[in-house]
Amino acid sequence: MDQVWANRAASAEAAVTQRHLKRLWALPGTQLGVVAWPSSRRDRLFGTWHYWWQAHLLDCLVDAQLRDPQPHRRTRINRQVRSHRLRNNFSWINSYYDDMAWLALALERAARVVGVQRRRALPKLTDQFVKAWVPEDGGGIPWRKQDQFFNAPANGPAGIFLARYGDRLKRAEQMADWIDRTLIDPETHLVFDGIKAGSLVRAQYTYCQGVVLGLETELAARTSDDRHAPRVHRLVAAVNEHMAPSGVLRGAGGGDGGLFAGITARYLALVATTLPGYTAADVTARDTARAVVLSSAKSAWDRRQTVDGLPVFAAFWDRDAELPTATGRPAQFVEGAVTSSEAAERDLSVQLSGWMLMEAAHRAAAVSSLG
Repeated sequence: MDQVWANRAASAEAAVTQRHLKRLWALPGTQLGVVAWPSSRRDRLFGTWHYWWQAHLLDCLVDAQLRDPQPHRRTRINRQVRSHRLRNNFSWINSYYDDMAWLALALERAARVVGVQRRRALPKLTDQFVKAWVPEDGGGIPWRKQDQFFNAPANGPAGIFLARYGDRLKRAEQMADWIDRTLIDPETHLVFDGIKAGSLVRAQYTYCQGVVLGLETELAARTSDDRHAPRVHRLVAAVNEHMAPSGVLRGAGGGDGGLFAGITARYLALVATTLPGYTAADVTARDTARAVVLSSAKSAWDRRQTVDGLPVFAAFWDRDAELPTATGRPAQFVEGAVTSSEAAERDLSVQLSGWMLMEAAHRAAAVSSLG
């Protein structure tokens, strides 16, 4: 069955690479993802580019290289990394800690899995996260610089990165403990969005659950501390009960929300493949995570549209995809977030999420509960 998902992941990769990958400003040896398809001239000129979407594009390319190693893809990964820095004014850094955390995760995997190294990038990004830690202000690390909003979307991915890179397990554990102490809903056991100037922001997004699952799973696998696996068990059960109606992860539209469910699927697949242990609770968590990924992927695939033989995924995986057109309101950057295009399927984020889901299904299908 994992070969079926490998084929579907390959189709999703082909759809994104053929429709969205373009040279940056026509420069040789460059490539970024155009943020919409069909695209406007401004999109193709990378007047908009969305730093964190490009980080997830890089992460998906690394997924694909793990699934099916190819020399041409390594070249593509190298171009994506080079062009990200170029488009970001020759810098890895921006004002948003969540953005930088997503890039750090993708760059660490590109180096470790593919051998595409940028030796100065990861130490610089690590420094950003370590210095942003402010327990005296109620954090956590903040969402962005000069801000008092401490949230799961910044602390979760930064924590996963620090668990994986540079011997920073202790800080990663402190971040996980801060989330567990501060942001867990005592009723549903889901993760709240964050805390702002001491007040809880009670929104509950799928990707907040995903990044906390990723962080706690990494820590369960990398430490001998027995507090992390039970947090994974509890959160997998909560996601299954509250965020996967009929077994399909809940969508969040286009724009930035287009990436939310894909991120959740990525880290549910990490639970399925990486959570250690053979207690009944460990096996149940892995089996449940795997089942949610596979049922979401089956629904998303069944409800796709097809153009030139390649998929167009829906923003909501339990609904039929809508074919996007070049007309209608485009996605816009408003107060630190990207809103949806009128047809959410037009957004690169939505198509990346579908691709991420297919890669997650391939990984999840390859393991049994005792694998």
